[in-house]
Amino acid sequence: MSKLTKYYPVLFLALWLSGSLCAQQAALPEMPADTSITPASAKYIIGDIVITGNKKTRKPIILREIPVRTGDAYSLSDLVKKFEDARRQLMNTTLFHSVVVAAKGFRGNVIDIAVTVKERWYLFPLPYFKPVDRNLNQWLVEQKASLSRVNYGAKLLYNNTTGNNDKLRVWLVSGYTKQISIGYDRLYIDKAMKWGMRMSFAMGKNREINYNTVDDKQVFLKDNNRYVRSFVNTQAELTYRRAINTRHSIGIGYTSEVVEDTIVQLNPSYFKSGRNRLSFPEIYYNMAYFNVDYIPYPTKGYAANVTLRKSGINRTNNLWQLQLKGLGSWHLSPKTFLSVTAFAGIKAPFKQPYFNMRFLGYGDVFMQGYEYYVVDGVAGGYVKATFAREFLNFNIRLPRNKRTTTDQIPFRVYGKIYGNSGYVHNPQPGDNALSNTFLNSAGIGIDIVTFYDVILRFEYSFNQLGQNGLYLHRKSIF
Repeated sequence: MSKLTKYYPVLFLALWLSGSLCAQQAALPEMPADTSITPASAKYIIGDIVITGNKKTRKPIILREIPVRTGDAYSLSDLVKKFEDARRQLMNTTLFHSVVVAAKGFRGNVIDIAVTVKERWYLFPLPYFKPVDRNLNQWLVEQKASLSRVNYGAKLLYNNTTGNNDKLRVWLVSGYTKQISIGYDRLYIDKAMKWGMRMSFAMGKNREINYNTVDDKQVFLKDNNRYVRSFVNTQAELTYRRAINTRHSIGIGYTSEVVEDTIVQLNPSYFKSGRNRLSFPEIYYNMAYFNVDYIPYPTKGYAANVTLRKSGINRTNNLWQLQLKGLGSWHLSPKTFLSVTAFAGIKAPFKQPYFNMRFLGYGDVFMQGYEYYVVDGVAGGYVKATFAREFLNFNIRLPRNKRTTTDQIPFRVYGKIYGNSGYVHNPQPGDNALSNTFLNSAGIGIDIVTFYDVILRFEYSFNQLGQNGLYLHRKSIF
């Protein structure tokens, strides 16, 4: 027996442990003996990359995420890592339910690769029903689940529209907001698959508007007989993704807002100089970096986002804004991880109208335990730390038929404890006590992770005001 032949079991076991062999593969083809090298120093040349299961997704889109090319040569240890990197990157496209990257076979020192994917369902014509309040607790508790504070209508979500990992979004919304909007995002528009583009347009009007903040809570004005706010927003963006983890974007936009005179009378600083209308162009740059195991719910790896925005070019609206977000997650054991998330932002100049003062409590920029509050300001940030452990990991099987894209629904359940600390500076706080004060909170919770990137969070939080309660969220990465 040659020196190389006796290492076959080691080669087979290493590839199997890396997740790179399918269960149906019985054995590796016979390789010629070579007594001059050992598996640790041997180089294997990448041969054919065979992709199966992609009924809609174009082959170049899949190959773009695989960090090996035909003709490349790697050692065994490098192949193990490359196979796992390919699987992770393909899952992070959110195009597939599952991905297997497998050693298909050997031809001498040439290794063929099999990539097997199971595609998701991409087209969702759906009814639209969404409360307009900042989170579910505010709508359920403070607004008593009022249907007058709900947007309803129809939406069309079409992922992977042309098989190029592009997205089409159309909303026809009524209820609290009368709105029509359309957006299109194409990751690649060139043959080298580095440049992409995004476009969006939205217009609408409201009968109610948040015109001020008092006691760290939004104050609204509603008029059942007329619309008190109308808006138009459009954006065009060019993106650049040279490699795998980093995506750069530069965009331009135009925004027009008009409010009723009553709003200006109630808050003369809603827009600058007591105006009731505002129109301005803007330009922005964004850098997004993801190197995590699973973007919707990262348990290992790092992510970062940087945004620099310039809104307006004259005295009616003059705003420079910088936002930084970061995340790090580390496995402490196979089922336990520690995650730290940080956010920082600044707006200049510091003297801004109310329209530009939103800071903490809006969108995905919030602290747990302060869901009923907003903190306006021009500079600040927070740090969140979470210790979590997976308690359940199971699948619910579905009846098989030709129309379904998967025969099971996966569920992972995590228990967690967390803490938050933050600060927001407001040069003109008015009747608001949470700005210019260090804020702290902590709590325990449960996260449920299931298919189509749905993350449900049930959290019981305590804040420094002596308040506590159960809060519900759909989680985003930051």
